[in-house]
Amino acid sequence: MSEPPAEWDAVFFDIGGVIVSLPAIRAGYVDYVEQFAAERGLDPEPALEAWRDRLGEHFKAAEGREYRSAEEGYRKAFQHIADGDIEESAWRPDFERTLRAARELEPNAAETIRGLDDAGLYLGIISDIDTAEAHRMLEDQGLDTAFEGITTSQEVGYKKPDGRMFEDALSTAERHGVDPARSLMVGDRYEHDMRGGTEAGLWTVAYGGTAAENAGEPGDGYRVDDEYVDFVVEDLADVLEIVGADGGD
Repeated sequence: MSEPPAEWDAVFFDIGGVIVSLPAIRAGYVDYVEQFAAERGLDPEPALEAWRDRLGEHFKAAEGREYRSAEEGYRKAFQHIADGDIEESAWRPDFERTLRAARELEPNAAETIRGLDDAGLYLGIISDIDTAEAHRMLEDQGLDTAFEGITTSQEVGYKKPDGRMFEDALSTAERHGVDPARSLMVGDRYEHDMRGGTEAGLWTVAYGGTAAENAGEPGDGYRVDDEYVDFVVEDLADVLEIVGADGGD
């Protein structure tokens, strides 16, 4: 295992499951789709299942690591359960309001991001998400100004661990003097975030999900001996300690 750098330049984050709680987002989906179905005289439970199935088909139709827009998937899913054409104005405004109200940050996400920003580190997003949705999530939580670079799969056209995602993010960051060898990728998916980050030359931090599940237990502090994972944390605030921005000696 190589030794971490004495000083860090940057921290990159995934969004879903790292900054924003995935269970909260999923609960928002359920609440609105069931409401949408009931208002149209449909049985909410089968309607929700049909909505999920159609959305899943949309994403599974992608070739390889090609990205397919969630916005287009939602459109197809609502048309499916409405049994035909339906104007977006009949569902999108209330759908987005419900999701906005349901969103929750992961514990200590805001405090960690602001602490890293205050410490002068470059902060970036590398996320498999629609671009407008990424900006909405960060703006709603008052975190958008902390990030200097936002790379989304919709913008690049591919999903992690495709190297083009990381190349795009690092190309922007390197113009700010960021060295990948002095940068962290914080994510919750082993293949997408940990493997993708490692292959791009970044140090990786597993936070929950398959990333932490596959990395094993931390050894020395937060360090683990894994091919693609360098650190494992249970609390995002631990990232402050890893980069020396926690106020300790």
